[in-house]
Amino acid sequence: MKICVLVKQVADKNDEIKLNSEKSSVDKSNFNFVTNESDNYAVEEALLIKEKLEGEVVVCSFGRESSVQVIKDALSKGADRGIFIENDTNDEYDILNLSKIFNKTLKDENFDLILSGLQSDDMGMGQTGVLVGELLGMTTATLAIETDIDKEKIRVKRELESGWFQWVTLDSPSSISIQSGINQPRYPSLKGIMGAKKKEIKVVPSQSPDKKQSIDKVFIPQTSKETEVIDTDLNSTVERIVEILKSEVKVF
Repeated sequence: MKICVLVKQVADKNDEIKLNSEKSSVDKSNFNFVTNESDNYAVEEALLIKEKLEGEVVVCSFGRESSVQVIKDALSKGADRGIFIENDTNDEYDILNLSKIFNKTLKDENFDLILSGLQSDDMGMGQTGVLVGELLGMTTATLAIETDIDKEKIRVKRELESGWFQWVTLDSPSSISIQSGINQPRYPSLKGIMGAKKKEIKVVPSQSPDKKQSIDKVFIPQTSKETEVIDTDLNSTVERIVEILKSEVKVF
């Protein structure tokens, strides 16, 4: 089975978030970058499937030059090769155009299975796996907390609301978004780290589509506290509370 895992480099959750001088994005100069949490689980699930069925695990990432490190981390755990799509402009792409970039790079690989983390820790869109699967003509499933995959079938257990779960059977090829906690990600061994240096990482120039959206301004919400004492008759008090709920709290 030929498996691709989409991985993303994100800032460590403990990093302090500051805006750049133009207030157009986050200042990334002092970030400690790591592999996105749920992507680690997707890599582990791919390795477990490979151990069961044999085949190849290919790790693919899009980003700046530093993003190569998340590919190397996966290679040191047992992935076979990597594909790095260069974002030489450092532009931020909307999720649809990002999926189109993956589609152009992966369509000739003819993967049987594409795994991705459920969502990224920075943007939290949760749509990449579905959109890439749709563009590549694959069946898709999200919120996967268990897989049952062999040469005959692809079954996925999905987490629904209110404690409910759902088993679905998918046709091959398929794109599946993996939930954190589905397995126990392994640590790279010294042998794996040394072996990763010999594995191929194919560098692909980004074929950037036209950007359909741009960020005008980014800001950190300012917290404030204001107390209003309503000391009138009952009817006036009710009217004022309703007005606050409509115009300020906006629950109606």
